[in-house]
Amino acid sequence: MPTLFRLLCFSVCFALPVAAQQPPAALDLQPLLAQLMKGKSGAAAVLDVASGKLIASWNLKLASQRLAAPGSTVKPFVLEELLRTGKIRAEQRLVCRRPLYISGRRMDCSHSPAITYLDASDAIAYSCNSYFAAVATQLSPRELGDVYRRAGFASLTRLAPTEVAGRVTPAVNTGQLQLQALGDWGVEITPLELLSAYRNLALEKCRNQVGASAPVFDGLEHSVQYGMAHAAEPTHAAEPNGITAAGKTGTAAGRGTAYTHAFFAGYAPADKPGIAVVVYLENGRGSDAAAIAAPIFTAYGKQTHGAAR
Repeated sequence: MPTLFRLLCFSVCFALPVAAQQPPAALDLQPLLAQLMKGKSGAAAVLDVASGKLIASWNLKLASQRLAAPGSTVKPFVLEELLRTGKIRAEQRLVCRRPLYISGRRMDCSHSPAITYLDASDAIAYSCNSYFAAVATQLSPRELGDVYRRAGFASLTRLAPTEVAGRVTPAVNTGQLQLQALGDWGVEITPLELLSAYRNLALEKCRNQVGASAPVFDGLEHSVQYGMAHAAEPTHAAEPNGITAAGKTGTAAGRGTAYTHAFFAGYAPADKPGIAVVVYLENGRGSDAAAIAAPIFTAYGKQTHGAAR
């Protein structure tokens, strides 16, 4: 974790009271995670946000060594940079254009065609490729590469005894830059790197100092409530004792194959995160990965917040 940003995030964690640095003694998500992932080709892990310790994992070797394009799960980090540097305005609404071709690749959005104008929060909730392809041009290739490196996408997480670091390739033209901002070119990461990055987002939320990045966190919560990650919504989330979650799906083509692989990364509760979750499926779409996260969030809510059964 060479960057100042990640060190600051960890300093907040270590400043918490000792009692908050260990997962609750009764918290046991391993059997459920094993049940959910049984027979599936992929990996999953659950991290305690405060301590940074793994609570549960499935196929940790794959989670620490498989490099894959992260797809749309990188969009929150791109948007954070654009908002913090004032390169875009959160309230600015852009039209979703279809068909969308980038360097000869068709990258149409998968959200409803009825959603035509999106602001920053909407762009995260509905994972609008058109929006991000447009705003990404406000970043230089070096700036975008730095965004991903600061997120930890080229660093070891130390969450597994043996792991590999991701790769970030500099874009050399506008098309590559846009595809990289969509997580479909020039960036390959492990599921554990993605989990660590979303843990840092959760720590930002815990500090309640999101500032200009507020639309990012609103978008992540809305994505689970009604957007592209809706399959990850915990059961009874809308009830008084229920918990809400926040997160993002990602779908990308596998290297040398016509099949897509899937990611979901997120945290819960959305307002004061206690756990971060990553699910990686070697075949499938982001919604498939999100559906595996939902029972994890629900079980966490029951065990720690007395959520309705």
